[in-house]
Amino acid sequence: LVIIGLLLGGILKGQEMITQAKIKNVVNDFNGITAAVNSYQDRYRALPGDDLGAATRWSVTDLSGNGDGQFGAVATNKYNTASGTNNLATASEVNKFWYHLRLSGFVAGPTTGVAAGQQPSNAANGIMGVQTTGLDFTSNIICTSNLPDKIAIAVDTQMDDGSPKGGQVRAMTQAAPNPDIGTAATGYLETGTNQYLLCKNL
Repeated sequence: LVIIGLLLGGILKGQEMITQAKIKNVVNDFNGITAAVNSYQDRYRALPGDDLGAATRWSVTDLSGNGDGQFGAVATNKYNTASGTNNLATASEVNKFWYHLRLSGFVAGPTTGVAAGQQPSNAANGIMGVQTTGLDFTSNIICTSNLPDKIAIAVDTQMDDGSPKGGQVRAMTQAAPNPDIGTAATGYLETGTNQYLLCKNL
């Protein structure tokens, strides 16, 4: 019984360490991308993805955004829009966001082909992406999906006020992986099975 107890204790401790590592990774992702956006704006005086001068700067046809300070209409510029094409003329600004950050060196990743505009994965097998408005935000936001309830609640508590419906970090309960962002935030319910999409004001 003592041996079984020690084994169970070790397993539970290991699971807790894994959960804590995922929480730290998600927090670091949010902070890292926010810092990259701020650094890009300091250097180029433009929002990555929306940058009017990107095509000239990197000599890549159709790489520029339209310079309006946002990522475009939510209908065609969702955080979960797959890159899907080498044709930058039809690429969304939410995909050009990643091209711009990677080409500028602020974010690691491929700088050519479809993968250059694809969202990176997070520590919970979800994706990180940007869009304009959603979850009661009226601004540009960065979001990360497929977070188990314990991780989502801990990230919100560490980065903000722990309230899913207010502050700089807001949440939405997921019914499917990598869902579209709703207009309104929802509350947390720690069931051990719920997953959440978290968004942060940029």
